[in-house]
Amino acid sequence: MIWGITLILLSIIAVPSLLLSKKPNAKELLEKVEPYQGWIGLVFCFWGVWGIITAVLNLGWLTVAPIWWITFLAGNIISVALGFMLGSGVINKLFLAKNDVAKAKADELRQKIAPKQGKLGIVGIIVGAWMIVASFLWAV
Repeated sequence: MIWGITLILLSIIAVPSLLLSKKPNAKELLEKVEPYQGWIGLVFCFWGVWGIITAVLNLGWLTVAPIWWITFLAGNIISVALGFMLGSGVINKLFLAKNDVAKAKADELRQKIAPKQGKLGIVGIIVGAWMIVASFLWAV
């Protein structure tokens, strides 16, 4: 259930225009989170990578609860993608600052997926909600 809740929170941070149109005071909340957005993205990127590793290490779930395993893997892939988008500045500064080739490739990847951030955020909210429901249906 925690995986779904965290994915929903990350997705909400990734879709600010959607929030701004729905809530009048959302702009104030987003401005408070904005300075920490890169770090939040970095943490969620690693959280998603850990979730993918967990899914791969628990391939046995496919025989017991295949829908949960697929949901878990999909949610963590979305978490990695959104975390990378939000935390790309911090990732570049901390890990890729000395390697210009890797930094250029990361920037290129970021530019390719940046236009899809809003749509991916909406998908993240839906998958996060489904992860919460699925965690009750197929508790592994």
